[in-house]
Amino acid sequence: MHVQEWLETIPAVAVYVLVGVVIGLESLGIPLPGEIVLVSSALLASQHGDINPYVLGACAVAGAIIGDSIGYAIGRKGGRPLLAWLGKKFPKHFSEANIALAERSFQKWGMWAVFFGRFIALLRIFAGPLAGVLQMPYWKFLIANVFGGILWAGGTTAVIYSVGIVAEAWLKRFSWLGLVLAVLIGVASMLIVKNRAKKAAERVETPEPEPEPVAVAD
Repeated sequence: MHVQEWLETIPAVAVYVLVGVVIGLESLGIPLPGEIVLVSSALLASQHGDINPYVLGACAVAGAIIGDSIGYAIGRKGGRPLLAWLGKKFPKHFSEANIALAERSFQKWGMWAVFFGRFIALLRIFAGPLAGVLQMPYWKFLIANVFGGILWAGGTTAVIYSVGIVAEAWLKRFSWLGLVLAVLIGVASMLIVKNRAKKAAERVETPEPEPEPVAVAD
């Protein structure tokens, strides 16, 4: 069944809860289609007056911030063994290559990796746990987490809802195209990140050759 068609069968309160929970779990570190659920719900809100877009956006933002914070706490307590355990449970997402790329991003960008990671499907699940594992100061993490969550979750809800209102005459066709576009963007992001992760892992795994000793003339 189409995601949006399924959402139409459940009450508004259940939609709010579903959006908050799915995004929260994804932000916590569990691979779930949070972006697709959010896009579908925002489109549904533009069609049905029962779903309040402000409440929907607030639930999405709350799920993103709370989920990331819980993921941070778990990562800080679990440390490296947690990443190894996640690698066994979710090998495609928490592979050594993906972790290597995410860790390099954190080392290079610091708290900005948390902020911008919110907009990349694959990196979204790393932000909280990895920030905790790397012992990022919580105040820095919280600032990036809050602003990233508001801009991504709230912004996505506002944009998709507004477009849905403007395009009401052809919304049924657009909702399908919108979901396809979201999926394609997500897949493209994953492929790009996966390719970069592979290269990053190769650089990490391949030690640089030691310089040959220079002969000193007597």
